[in-house]
Amino acid sequence: MKYSNARQAAIAAVTTYKPSESPLNFLDTPAEQIFGANVFNDAEMRKRLPKGVYKALQKTIKQGAKLDASVADVVAQAMKEWAIEKGATHYAHVFYPLTGQTAEKHDSFLSPDGAGGAVAEFTGKQLIQGEPDASSFPSGGIRATFEARGYTAWDVTSPAYILENPNGTTLCIPTAYCSWTGEALDKKTPVLRSMQALNKQAQRVLKLFGHTNPGYVFATAGPEQEYFLIDRNFFFSRPDLTICGRSLFGAKPAKGQEFEDQYFGAIPERVLACMLDVERQLYKLGIPVKTRHNEVAPSQYEIAPVYENANVAADHQQTIMLTLRTTAAKYGLACLLHEKPFAGINGSGKHLNWSLGTESMNLLEPGDSPHDNAQFLVFCAAVIRAVHKYSTLLRVAIAHAGNDHRLGANEAPPAIISIFLGEMLTDIFTQLEKGLPKDSKKGGVLEVGVDTLPPLPKDAGDRNRTSPFAFTGNKFEFRAVGSSQSIAGPLVVLNTIVAESLDYIATQIEEKMGSKKATLMEAVQDVLKDIAKKHKAIIFNGDGYSAEWHAEAEKRGLPNLRNTVDALAAVTGNKEYAALFEKYGVLSKREFEARNEIYTERYCKDVNTEALLCHDIAKSMILPAAYRYQGELAATAAALKSAGFAKVDTESLKSVTDLVAKLEKAIAGLEKTLAHKAEGSTLDHARHYRDDVLPAMLEIRKIADQLEVIIADDIWPLPTYQEMLFIR
Repeated sequence: MKYSNARQAAIAAVTTYKPSESPLNFLDTPAEQIFGANVFNDAEMRKRLPKGVYKALQKTIKQGAKLDASVADVVAQAMKEWAIEKGATHYAHVFYPLTGQTAEKHDSFLSPDGAGGAVAEFTGKQLIQGEPDASSFPSGGIRATFEARGYTAWDVTSPAYILENPNGTTLCIPTAYCSWTGEALDKKTPVLRSMQALNKQAQRVLKLFGHTNPGYVFATAGPEQEYFLIDRNFFFSRPDLTICGRSLFGAKPAKGQEFEDQYFGAIPERVLACMLDVERQLYKLGIPVKTRHNEVAPSQYEIAPVYENANVAADHQQTIMLTLRTTAAKYGLACLLHEKPFAGINGSGKHLNWSLGTESMNLLEPGDSPHDNAQFLVFCAAVIRAVHKYSTLLRVAIAHAGNDHRLGANEAPPAIISIFLGEMLTDIFTQLEKGLPKDSKKGGVLEVGVDTLPPLPKDAGDRNRTSPFAFTGNKFEFRAVGSSQSIAGPLVVLNTIVAESLDYIATQIEEKMGSKKATLMEAVQDVLKDIAKKHKAIIFNGDGYSAEWHAEAEKRGLPNLRNTVDALAAVTGNKEYAALFEKYGVLSKREFEARNEIYTERYCKDVNTEALLCHDIAKSMILPAAYRYQGELAATAAALKSAGFAKVDTESLKSVTDLVAKLEKAIAGLEKTLAHKAEGSTLDHARHYRDDVLPAMLEIRKIADQLEVIIADDIWPLPTYQEMLFIR
């Protein structure tokens, strides 16, 4: 008997795919002409605003000055006129609640004029403040269900933009989101607060080095986004991908990534068409995407922007993820942003390149002779101290159920936080521990050995792909961030812990120059020597995947928080960490505790959803397919015996029957585990999901994946890895 199912229909649809979208008219309008066309940027503000209003606004944007509310009406009028010229009928306050997603509240410009018509209105008050429901988003106990009032507040430092739709456009205004009590309920507010704290402490250090007016110091970010694209027909035939973003079942295909032929390979035509469309939309929004390429795993790709103000970069990163998802659908594709959509091949990360500086200088730029560059070494040492002292906070900033499947899986950094400095900088800090550095290793020229190729400048240190936190020339790359998450959380932690370190260093130098009458360089040398000695344990340039490193890290006292539950447990109720964020005005104690509660609860929800779906797919799709094949084998064996064959091989029937019995038992085990009600705190519930539910799910998968390679191909109900990853 032939069984028709969604899988065969999906394969047929994929192999006969024809594009439904008309090609982009890219020749008529070059990319440079559209860059920033849909952004209320500096050029538009300069053109449309009175000089005084423009200057006041720029002072807030570039110097962090307090926003003058009196300019809001003028800005609102100019913004409305610009948006209407671009076809907008509505405006939206865009904010980033603690779901990690992008949220929008749309309102029309039009208001009845009392004479049967309507007029377009947009006031300063409407620009500055909106009022979405505060009880319908995660609050960690800050807002009760019956307490609904919340506010969105215009973030003038992140430019407004136009969101295009085939049937119209919307003016989008980036906003912060807080409760009626003024507490942050979003991702953006703590980022802005942490950048204020970072600027304040960096200014103290720069003042010591003789900078009288260095300009506002801000963090910069350039997040590299990895993602998968598979055909939508396969996507909608896999309930696990549709609901959870990752495959809960799937036998290893004959070919994976072991041929190493995917990385930087030729981009498939349909995928490239989708990428070009994504980039064109992002260019209009002023998002400086620079790089695209095939990643290591089949059907995996990457898009990367250049560096921007960290707050703007966080907003843009949310837009990139949203644009990838919506545009993929136009090309019959589904974009998977989960950290581990497919077992057995590389998952996806979001390498967060982070630095700090002013409009005129990068404070992590070593220069030609890093050992002579005291200012650079001070800022670099601040980061080293911060990462060592607060590695647990960095670990929890990237902790969630999806990333647990990726971290340490020989494709991503381990869960142990360490810093890669490279040969040259490590040598400098080794010398600093003993006193003033006498020399430094230089880069030189890399001889390629081919006469027709030019000599290449050789970097002073190699790169280390196994390091979770690596120095890469003039920035640090936080490689452990997950592909699906907002970069706001990691930015908040990085900015705050570095602010604390700069505070410590500035205070130490000030004291040495004051009471001990030391010169600046003497004070700097003492502080750097002390940091190099106390915090050298965090520096590791070797193989982060090796078992030897895990043993060495334990000797060094570096925490190995292997999963989300361990990470969250390490910060929940921790008074030192709560006090750190409170001291620098980034998060109050209540906001800090609320976030821990939200993230713990989210872990439970994620695993519970996966477990329920694992049960349903196993029971309603995989088990019936196994029964059918079992029946076919039994019928064949009976027919052969009836036909007089004395010897009938029933090994296949026995294998399937044994696996069916095991699967039935495993499904019952998961049912029992899910029915169990863990008592105690949210963390206790999370431990139950980690220790009991996830192993029960894994047992079901192990059996189901064995059945997949035995059951007749025309009966198996789910699109396979081989089909999803290689049929494009």
